[in-house]
Amino acid sequence: MQYQSTRDKSISVSSAQAIKQGLSSEGGLFVPESFPTITGAEIKALTEMTYNERAKFILGKFLTDFTDEELTKCVNSAYTKEKFGTSAIAPVYKLDDTVYVLELWHGPTCAFKDVALQILPHLLTTSMKKTNEDKEVVILVATSGDTGKAALAGFQDVDGTRIIVFYPDNGVSEIQKLQMVTQEGNNVSVAAVKGNFDDAQNGVKKIFTDEEYKTLLARNKFSLSSANSINWGRLVPQIVYYFSAYAELIKSSDIENGDEINVVVPTGNFGNILASYYAKKMGLPVRRFICASNENNVLTEFINTGVYNKNRPFHTTISPSMDILISSNLERFLYDLTGCDDAAVRDLMAKLASDGVYEVSADVKAKMQSMFSANYCDDAETMAAIRKTAKEYDYVIDTHTAVAKAVYDKYVAETGDRTKTIIASTASPFKFNQSVLIALEDHNAVVGKDEFTLLDELSQKSGMKIPDSLAALKDKSVVFDLVCDKNEMQQTVSDFLMVE
Repeated sequence: MQYQSTRDKSISVSSAQAIKQGLSSEGGLFVPESFPTITGAEIKALTEMTYNERAKFILGKFLTDFTDEELTKCVNSAYTKEKFGTSAIAPVYKLDDTVYVLELWHGPTCAFKDVALQILPHLLTTSMKKTNEDKEVVILVATSGDTGKAALAGFQDVDGTRIIVFYPDNGVSEIQKLQMVTQEGNNVSVAAVKGNFDDAQNGVKKIFTDEEYKTLLARNKFSLSSANSINWGRLVPQIVYYFSAYAELIKSSDIENGDEINVVVPTGNFGNILASYYAKKMGLPVRRFICASNENNVLTEFINTGVYNKNRPFHTTISPSMDILISSNLERFLYDLTGCDDAAVRDLMAKLASDGVYEVSADVKAKMQSMFSANYCDDAETMAAIRKTAKEYDYVIDTHTAVAKAVYDKYVAETGDRTKTIIASTASPFKFNQSVLIALEDHNAVVGKDEFTLLDELSQKSGMKIPDSLAALKDKSVVFDLVCDKNEMQQTVSDFLMVE
């Protein structure tokens, strides 16, 4: 299978080239030229498979230039019980007879990004060999909190790679920051950016599209790639867990094969919900996608009006991984909805860059609204959802999953739709212990207490074990304390690589 760019579909590359490159040279994102079909019989067969077998089966449909042996090695290196604490990798928790929680946070950094970022280094290093890459690959990452640590953990000391992560200064939780700034490894670097996530993301994109700078790096035997979900190797593993969750519901007799489900995803960058949309294109029976936003509700407004407008106040919320106003993966969705019209996508992205706003056609808007619903909630509603879920189900969720639950409850109240629903749970509550404890008790529960006292208290309150990786942070030293201006990001990369 070949891959096109969303901004120039005359470009056609292999999956190995798309994964190695990350972003197309003109700034577009790589997408498959066509989508494979998964039949009902194949979905039934998935019910008898392990998560690793399901992953290999789905990935094999897209990464057709990888050998069976290469795929097996990538999958089995990434998904182990030791790394994820469970051989299920992404287990499904039954909340009630209608709602099921897809727990995507059992990996080493306690966030859904682990599912993709534990396998991406293996896909990337395999791709480098397949394309005869003789340069060292430099992974550039902009993170709103979770991607950064997950990428650092995945690429730590991987031969032939270096990784530098940029995160918004004062824009991540204290635990997220600690996870990044204490990162060990000979090939890693971390820097805070003065500004918000969009500043960091735009800075990384600017570096990727600077031909003069890329030439300088090439002279020094470096080539750029990305671990953000703009990289197809990051996005394709996320498709797997939606099929896996559906197979689990069949296996537990909660649904019959072929039954439609709804999917609720808390999203800022549109990657996780896009993966579920791609699963539907392949044959997963999804009735409705419910897009859940926090107060940075640019996606809610877009889905409901057809107008994407990033010109709005930026809110720092208790669900920081969704504090995003430029949703990069929406470009892939637009490419699909416009019938692969690269000229139309180029025009929309140019308007976003110049004016910060664009409007899709009535046809695209109608297609989108036929499948997607969207809403948002503020911090108070997020807190209330944590409290309500704990009280009703004795189940503690993090702030991002709470956004999804709050929006789902609004959707049901408005529509009466009782279709069986999967809620993507994207992070462990321990990553956002302060906010979760305030929700469960009150502000007094956290006053004057450090992160590790809060972890202990949340463990006692929830009955959940503190994840080993978070407990271990107590004894780790800060390695990185660099803070740079958004205009200094390229120089920060140069300093890390020691190029002039």
